[in-house]
Amino acid sequence: MRKISLIGFVMLIVSIPTFAGGLLTNTNQHVAFLRMLARGATFEIDGALSNPAGLAFLPNDGFHIGLSIQSAFQTRNIDASFYTYNGIAMNNGAPVIVDGKPVPTKSDAPFNKYYKGKAAAPVIPSLFAAYKKGDCTVSGSFAVGGGGGKASFDDGLGMFDSMVMGQIYQAASGKVTPNMYTINSAMDGSQFIYGVQLGLSYKVNDWLGVFAGGRMNYFSGGYEGFLTAKVKADLPGMPAGTELAGIELDCDQTGWGITPILGADVKLGKWNIGLKYEFMTSLNLENKTKKAEVRQMGNVMGDEGNPLADYKDGVNTPSDIPALLTAAVGYEILPTLRATVEYHHFFDKAAGMANDKQKALKHGTHEILLGAEWDVTKQLTISGGYQNTDYGLADDFQSDISFSCDSYSLGFGAAIKMTKHLTMNVAYFWTNYKDYNKMTETALGASSTTYSRTNKVFGLGVDYKF
Repeated sequence: MRKISLIGFVMLIVSIPTFAGGLLTNTNQHVAFLRMLARGATFEIDGALSNPAGLAFLPNDGFHIGLSIQSAFQTRNIDASFYTYNGIAMNNGAPVIVDGKPVPTKSDAPFNKYYKGKAAAPVIPSLFAAYKKGDCTVSGSFAVGGGGGKASFDDGLGMFDSMVMGQIYQAASGKVTPNMYTINSAMDGSQFIYGVQLGLSYKVNDWLGVFAGGRMNYFSGGYEGFLTAKVKADLPGMPAGTELAGIELDCDQTGWGITPILGADVKLGKWNIGLKYEFMTSLNLENKTKKAEVRQMGNVMGDEGNPLADYKDGVNTPSDIPALLTAAVGYEILPTLRATVEYHHFFDKAAGMANDKQKALKHGTHEILLGAEWDVTKQLTISGGYQNTDYGLADDFQSDISFSCDSYSLGFGAAIKMTKHLTMNVAYFWTNYKDYNKMTETALGASSTTYSRTNKVFGLGVDYKF
């Protein structure tokens, strides 16, 4: 039997954007974002992320601290339909030969399967701090700045099923068809980008604040999975249970990079304008591999031609964090009522990705955000917001191993002043994704794939002013 290539299986765990933001970036690290969404013109402690220059206008000198805990849950589902080979064309008991090769036949109806994936990050902590004295404010934060938490695909993926079916058919010269074997596959993985940010805000005058700082990003991820294809019943030379193909992977990835950040805040009466630019972060992920094994007919494949070569111990993979530009305009409608409109642009096409996938995007990510908050009483503020995210997706970018869906998100919640110094934030954030339909022409005919997702986030946090 010829070698069975399983190239691509191990690329299952890639960017899983659990939250709002670009393909690898999380913009909602504070609960205040979940309950309002447009925070780019804020003067509160969450401005350490969303509007750091605005911290120059904190109302009081001294320490300001914010602690948030979020819980995020997501599904990533694929509805796949594709044809499979089912044998060799026969004529009077003899194979039909064209150009010296037997003519394959395909299934009368496409193979259909619904693949379910789950991603969860039950505890996502973040810590914000600032110290203001006069015109200067030093701020910092620790948060999960990107990644997708933990993901599980218990039933494999359609692209791997179809690939293995085709390879087994070719290797067996059509004698082993899908009804003769079973394919089992699964993958568990995780991705987290931890960010530590530090910077200085300066109040130039009564209407202008500026910021300069940076963030150190540390990526930690890993994945463990398998795929096996085994004969169902006895075949000539292959008793039931014979493994046709197998793969095992246990690999961790780490990497780090620095993000320079600049910001400005313009305060004009009831208006406030917040601007921020985060430079692209060069990030390479290094493999720390415990096991990367490919088997054909029970034989372990050597290094030559091994489809797991990119996942060998010590190999590096580009995974840059894209540059980000944010612009927000806030307006105080009433002393008790405020509203903000905001725009984000992630320069995804300029960020390096594995196999240069970024080149397939039509454009970088566009986000439009709206938010408002109302002081119902001196102790209670309620708020809500809306966000629309457009990734610039294209068919060549989308695959079972890595896909995104355009979306809109809604968030609402409240800020409760427990004491003069202590405020509690509670929020719920929900995202509605637009299904992405992809049609692919293959040698067997058109295959159809529909990608869908769900997302919900709960948040609880406290802010304290010393």
